[in-house]
Amino acid sequence: MTAVAVIGAGSWGTTLADLVARKGHPVRLWSFEADVARDITDTRQNSKYLPGIRLDERLTCVSDLETAMTGAAVVISVSPSQHVRGIMAEASRWLAPGALVISASKGIEIGTLDTMADVLRAVLPERVAASSCYLSGPSFAIEVAQGKPTAVAIASLDESAALQAQDLLQTDYFRVYTNADVRGVEIAGALKNVIALAAGMAVGLDLGYNAMAALITRGLAEIARLGVALGARPLTFAGLAGLGDLLLTCTGDLSRNRTVGVALGRGQSLEEATAGMAAVAEGVDTARAARALAERTGIEMPIVEEVYGVLFQGRSPRAAVENLMLREPKAEWLDE
Repeated sequence: MTAVAVIGAGSWGTTLADLVARKGHPVRLWSFEADVARDITDTRQNSKYLPGIRLDERLTCVSDLETAMTGAAVVISVSPSQHVRGIMAEASRWLAPGALVISASKGIEIGTLDTMADVLRAVLPERVAASSCYLSGPSFAIEVAQGKPTAVAIASLDESAALQAQDLLQTDYFRVYTNADVRGVEIAGALKNVIALAAGMAVGLDLGYNAMAALITRGLAEIARLGVALGARPLTFAGLAGLGDLLLTCTGDLSRNRTVGVALGRGQSLEEATAGMAAVAEGVDTARAARALAERTGIEMPIVEEVYGVLFQGRSPRAAVENLMLREPKAEWLDE
């Protein structure tokens, strides 16, 4: 059996820790919040982030990072994307030689515009970072925790590392496909949250199914344009990390980003829409980063621009829709 450390005890981190533990591996789950660690230890549940799921007895939750990391052959990083750099830099102090690192965080660091792969390359030993893996795809944590069928992608530049991660995570209800396109998988996983905010606004405004179909399709086009400009493979955006995750996050009621968008569409402020949320809606921070990446690369991303305007410039969701619909007519496919 493989000793596994999972860094981050939100809903997704707890779910992945439980999944691996149920396969017989000893798992230490690290929680920044000591009360969450006590709750899991005392009740075998994470009542704050994953209520109603009894966790496997082979899962131990701690609030000391050194304890979680010591002796772990596999480390799964699942912290909010804006905190990954600091947490994994600290965690690397106790990283075992030859350990496999799997990143399951989706987002782009605001200050640097780095993906999680860029962040890990900066804070981990070179050989470890080179073989790190990146998990993405359509996967609501609660449904995975309930054992409902799910398919995801694991990306790595190191094929043997990807196969090791696939073997660790694959179950009869959690199917894992390997993918060599780290950049594409990460860009798709991060930016779909921004489009999901727009999708939620469309629901809040009661714009109908036609608008939702157009939004998802054109949103995917924006994500793919940016991803290809950054070196991604076009086919990645038609796969699980691209279209699959985008569909789920834009249409599923369990999506935090969609939920925030619905509230914005119904007239709430961003502060009101996010008040009381235990988990992070990554799309809010990613909207800043995506807009900056679009400016840096010269890529046109009108949906991202309008979402940014609603979130940070006081634009109304209704005005954002009008701006999108009244843009200059053009061909669907442009040579860029």
